[in-house]
Amino acid sequence: MSVGSQNLSGAAVSAQYQVQGFEAVVCNESMRKLMQMVERVARSNASVLITGETGSGKEFIARALHHHSLRCNKPWVDLNCAALPEHLVESELFGYEKGAFSGAESLKQGLFELASGGTLFLDEIGELEPKIQVKLLRVLDGAPYYRLGGNRKVAVDARVIAATNQELEAAVKQGRFRSDLYHRLGQIQLRIPPLRERPDEIDALADFFLQQQRPGLRFSTPSLAVLRNYGWPGNVRELRNVVIQSAMIAEGNEVQPSDMPSEILSGTGQAAPSAPMAAPPNSARITVQASVTDLEELEKQTILRSLAQTGGHQGKAAEQLGISRRTLSRKLKLYNLNNDRGNEGPLGSLNREQQQYFRAGIDLPVSIRNGKGEKIEARIVNLSSGGMCVTGIENPLQCAGELDINFPMPETEEIVQTKARVAWADVQKKAGLRFINFPLHAQIILDRWLHQRQQEEGWTIHIGQHQ
Repeated sequence: MSVGSQNLSGAAVSAQYQVQGFEAVVCNESMRKLMQMVERVARSNASVLITGETGSGKEFIARALHHHSLRCNKPWVDLNCAALPEHLVESELFGYEKGAFSGAESLKQGLFELASGGTLFLDEIGELEPKIQVKLLRVLDGAPYYRLGGNRKVAVDARVIAATNQELEAAVKQGRFRSDLYHRLGQIQLRIPPLRERPDEIDALADFFLQQQRPGLRFSTPSLAVLRNYGWPGNVRELRNVVIQSAMIAEGNEVQPSDMPSEILSGTGQAAPSAPMAAPPNSARITVQASVTDLEELEKQTILRSLAQTGGHQGKAAEQLGISRRTLSRKLKLYNLNNDRGNEGPLGSLNREQQQYFRAGIDLPVSIRNGKGEKIEARIVNLSSGGMCVTGIENPLQCAGELDINFPMPETEEIVQTKARVAWADVQKKAGLRFINFPLHAQIILDRWLHQRQQEEGWTIHIGQHQ
């Protein structure tokens, strides 16, 4: 759930999300796209792998997936795989029978059983030992399993969401993590950008945490400058802790730099590149703040901030900065910033199977003719690689059997003629049609259009990815 809001400092906050007792604010283009991705894939039963640095908000994204899913009223169960000794992880996940080992005085259901029908969140998945990885892979593939010490198989239906701050691809190459499990978990992958890649959220997040701690208190201008100039290697969690500490010390109506921890004042926290210095949201020119004396560094930071605000769009960033596109390009080369933007990585990725299920919303006419020659005029609501959802079906019985359909290909003048069958229908005059013998040339055009829509939403498409 999200609602628009505005913080006390006057900075616009596009949305406030409330999910299972967790709250978050979002005013960055990348994070808005990420939340849209969450809502899109939440209703799928596919496994999701969430990657991101420590403290970036992986559990919040996992809970948001559960909140927006069809399993939202079913159990939510979570486990930090790094918090338990290796010999206890298996019994926690899969349970044990009475007498399975010393101290097992009664049957214990595992977390998979407790999460059946709902969602199981496995944080720090990269810490699982190889033996557990094998058993987890079998369960993800739908195979029943034995509790420890048991002789009766247990079948469960739990959606698995995993998270890690490790580079699992590197762990796979090093043999520390199974390749097949990595690809099975990552049917859908979501990446949370670190706070340094979304510096335009620092003011809003800091004020949000401050109002939770001491309503009415605000940050002074020098204090906000200090927050913006820090690298935040601990990301949002570190920012929240700093705000809480500062609020407890602050006197009067404003938090001053002297109220902040020493490492924040000294600008340490350089495990990650320093966060860009903030500029007013609609600033037309690069300005100098009293707390910054290095003009080149300020210019570099302000350029980075504008790029973050525009989702990396150089034309929009140049317009926001009040300079030409050519000037911005020259400065990007001067400060060697082109590679910095390129290393941010995608927000999400879909394997080939999930690409087939991707549905893009659109409004197009479609002509349907049934086996009796009766013609139905309807509208396309969304398109996928294998079918479409249409609205305007007054009588689903008219659509029994094989159908002839004609519709214009999106963003082209080509009319596609093919056959389809009804996969489902509802009382709201909607129906899902599954394509039969779809023309190859039209399939190529449709897939290209779908890939473009996926990329516009922030997905990176892996063609030929291991299944």
